[in-house]
Amino acid sequence: MDLLKAIRTIPNFPKEGIEFFDITSVLKDPEAFKETIDRMYEALKDKDIDVIAALEARGFVFAAPLALKMGKSLALIRKKGKLPGETISASYSLEYGSAEIEMHTDSVEKGQNVVLIDDLLATGGTVNAAMELVEKSGGNTVACAFLIELLGLGGRELLEKKCSEIISLVTAKENI
Repeated sequence: MDLLKAIRTIPNFPKEGIEFFDITSVLKDPEAFKETIDRMYEALKDKDIDVIAALEARGFVFAAPLALKMGKSLALIRKKGKLPGETISASYSLEYGSAEIEMHTDSVEKGQNVVLIDDLLATGGTVNAAMELVEKSGGNTVACAFLIELLGLGGRELLEKKCSEIISLVTAKENI
């Protein structure tokens, strides 16, 4: 199955000149959704993994069934102020300003191997901050996996400094 063809693109969203890759079309199609989870599983099944960590919000959609299929725990990485209990946080830059993400302090234990899951890799800022959370917890990021990677935005180059393996099921040229 060609997963890129299963992903709907929306021109001029969220602003003029941007082509938005909308994963809801994959979720609407049970075959495409299953194919996505199966391909992520195949890419990760032989790795020494303790925790699957999901980035809010679309990363949750792929990480939850993957964690179940692999028999691994699921850690949620959310925007600041969305998790109850004790958390750790990391900041990252946005086009105009900055933002913070958080994870529970007990999501990853010292020495655990973690895979980070998100829907799309663009500039890599959010995932880079997520790797910082894993490091603060004493864990190791062994892979970062995405449904889509937008080429030409520098995300892969940023992540390669800390993540030993970057898995993208499909790639597309950025259109900004």
